[in-house]
Amino acid sequence: MATADAQAQRPGLIQSLGLVDSTTIVMGSMIGSGIFIVSADIARQVRSPALLILVWGLAAVLTMIAALSYGELAAAMPRAGGQYVYLRESLGPLSGFLYGWTLFLVIQTGTIAAVAVGFAKFSGVFFPWISASNRLFAIGPFAVNTQQLAAMALLVLLTAINCLGIRTGAMVQNIFTVAKTAALLGLVALGFGLGGNAAAVELNFSDFWRGAGWGFDTWRAVAVAMVGSLFAADAWNNVTFTAGEVRNPRRNLPLSLALGAGAVLVLYLLTNFVYLRWLPLEAGIQQAAEDRVGSAAMQAMLGAGAERLMALAIMVSTFGCANGLILAGARVYYAMACDGLFFRRVAEIHPRSRAPVASLVVQCAWACLLTLSGTYNDLLDYVIFAVLLFYILTIAGLFVLRRTRPEMPRPYRAIGYPWAPALYIAVAAWIEVMLLIYKPGYTWPGLGIVVLGLPVYYLWRRQGA
Repeated sequence: MATADAQAQRPGLIQSLGLVDSTTIVMGSMIGSGIFIVSADIARQVRSPALLILVWGLAAVLTMIAALSYGELAAAMPRAGGQYVYLRESLGPLSGFLYGWTLFLVIQTGTIAAVAVGFAKFSGVFFPWISASNRLFAIGPFAVNTQQLAAMALLVLLTAINCLGIRTGAMVQNIFTVAKTAALLGLVALGFGLGGNAAAVELNFSDFWRGAGWGFDTWRAVAVAMVGSLFAADAWNNVTFTAGEVRNPRRNLPLSLALGAGAVLVLYLLTNFVYLRWLPLEAGIQQAAEDRVGSAAMQAMLGAGAERLMALAIMVSTFGCANGLILAGARVYYAMACDGLFFRRVAEIHPRSRAPVASLVVQCAWACLLTLSGTYNDLLDYVIFAVLLFYILTIAGLFVLRRTRPEMPRPYRAIGYPWAPALYIAVAAWIEVMLLIYKPGYTWPGLGIVVLGLPVYYLWRRQGA
C-alpha cells in the first residue's frame, strides 16, 4: 500500500483548471436529463403542489450543506480522487475503497451509461433510425439495437476527447455547460415571461397546500420522493475528483462547489415553478408522456413544434453531462491505483497528454458493457441507498478530521459547522431509514453491492492488482 501522501508526490497530472473550469464541471455534471423528467414521479408520490416544491427545496438545502462541507475537505486535501481521498483519510482505506468500488461498478459508470442512452434516445427525434426497437443483430436473448450503438459511440467519442488531455476535456465541458445552462435559463425565462396557463395557475396555486399535511405519512412520502430530486441534483462532487489538476485548489475548489451547486439549485427550483405555472399537477405533471415534464411544459408554451426544441436542449444537456462524468470519474480509479487498490496500469499517465488514459479506457469499456446489458437503470435504483450512505460517511469524516487532525491546514472551514453538517447527516439518515422500510427491493441490493467490495478489498491488498 502507498502512504497517504504518495499520490501527491507522483508526477503526471498537471494543474491547469481554473475557477471557471471547475465551476462548469460542477454545473455540467449536475444538469443532465433529470430536471426534465423526475418531477412527474415526485408529483405522483406527494400529490401536492406545495410538497413538490418542498421536495426540491429540501434537496437544494441538503445539497448546499453537503457542497459547503465538502469545500473544507477539498481545500484541506486537494488531491486527485476527491471523495475517495476524504474517506480514506478520515475513516480509513477500507471506506475509501468501498466508495471507489461502488463508484466504478455502478454509480459513475452506470450514470454515464444511462446519460449516454438518454442522449441517444432524444437523438431519435431527429434521426428515426436510432431506436431501441431497431435491432442490429440478436444472439439468443442478447440483442444490440441502434440506440445502444449510438450511446456507445458517444462514450467512445467523449473518452477519446478526454484522452487528449484535461484542457481539451475542460474546453468541451465549458462550451456545453454554457449551452445547456442557457437552455435551462431560456425555459425559465419563457415560463415566467409568457405568463402561464390560467387553468394550471388556478388549480396549482389557489390551493397550493392541498394534499399536504404535517403527519408521519407526509414526511414519509417526502423522504421517499426526494430520491428523484437528490439524484437530479447529484454529481456536484465530481469536481473534487479532479482536485489534483485545479490551480489554486484551496481557493477554487470551495468556490466552485458553492457557486456551481448554488446556481444549478436555484435554476431547478425556478424550473419547477414553471412546470406548476403551465401544467396542472394531476392532469399535466403527473401524467406527462414518458414523464417528460420539460417537453410537456415547452409544448404548452410554444405549441406542438416545441418537442424538437426540447429534444435538442436535452441532447446538449446529456452530452455535456456525460463529458463531465467521464472526465472526473477516471481520476478516482487513478487515485485508487496509485494506492495499490486498482489495476496498476490505471495509475499510469500518458506522457504527452498527461491524462490518465488507461483509467479513461477502463471506465469507457465498463460503461459500454452496462449500456449493452440493458440493466443499468436497475443498478442505479439499487445504489440509491449506497450513494447517500457515502455522503453521510464523508460528512461524518469532517467531524472525525476536526478531532483527530486539528493541525491540518484548513484555508476554508465549512459554513454552519457543526450544526449544518449534523443536520445533513440526520436528514439523510432519515431518508435512508425510510428507503430501507418502504423500498427494500432497491435498498438492500444497493447495500449488497457495497458489501461485495469487502472480500475484493482484502484480496487486492494481499495479492495486488
